[in-house]
Amino acid sequence: MKISGKTKVCAVIGDPVEHSLSPCIHNVAFQHLGLDYVYVAYTVKEDGLRDAVTGVKNLGIYGLNVTMPHKVKIIRYLDRLDETAREVGAVNTVVNDVEMVGYNTDGLGALNALKACGGGPRGRKVVILGAGGASRSISFAIAQQASELVILNRTPQNAEMLATRISDVTGRRVRWGRLSGDLLAKELKDASILVNATSVGMHPNDSETPVEKSLLRRDMIVFDFVYNPPETRLLEEAKSLGAKVIDGLAMLVYQGAASFEIWTGMKAPVEVMMKAARDESKI
Repeated sequence: MKISGKTKVCAVIGDPVEHSLSPCIHNVAFQHLGLDYVYVAYTVKEDGLRDAVTGVKNLGIYGLNVTMPHKVKIIRYLDRLDETAREVGAVNTVVNDVEMVGYNTDGLGALNALKACGGGPRGRKVVILGAGGASRSISFAIAQQASELVILNRTPQNAEMLATRISDVTGRRVRWGRLSGDLLAKELKDASILVNATSVGMHPNDSETPVEKSLLRRDMIVFDFVYNPPETRLLEEAKSLGAKVIDGLAMLVYQGAASFEIWTGMKAPVEVMMKAARDESKI
């Protein structure tokens, strides 16, 4: 990689970011297409976000990925949002070019990951676990295509707020409830797609799962946003039943690919990015 005074800098900001695979994924893509870009990671504490955005402007950093805990709070420091980010109320991608404009590619990334698996949500019942930041974007995106969307969360008030927000914006009815064993069993009986947008099963709690194996079926698609470990207990058990599974690396790559295309105006080399992510995650 040749870096010069003309090299465009992109970065991910969040806390923590030491584990992030995004630098690997994007730098491989930039090199593959011969683009004069470089991608780095910056730890930005919650109370340092305002200063960080000022630094981005002053240093001329061209593009950002924004991860926890800044996806919502960064909005107040941006000049404007695209329609999706405005509807969702969260930003994961920023372009700093005269104005600072916020986008959200999480929902598109999740949809593209599902479609790549032959599992687009159109006309299907989808159950999403979690109502936090990871759930927000995918819930908005899926609500506009699924025949039925159910959001379950340990704190049901948060699921209700998200469902109400989605219904108000999209006009689509979204059901919600407490993430409990009984309700989960009931809703999964006829669900086509299960999405885990919680952190259950993430390292170091690899032995945990948000759904007991007895509730899974071979005709389901099971999508887990967790990518460390690459194969969670939920995915391992779903796969053993013959179900189609999608891991968190696919989500990471597809939302990253959408960010890449916003920054560069070029089609992202998704296969190259996916290989880099899987190779790096094994190290």
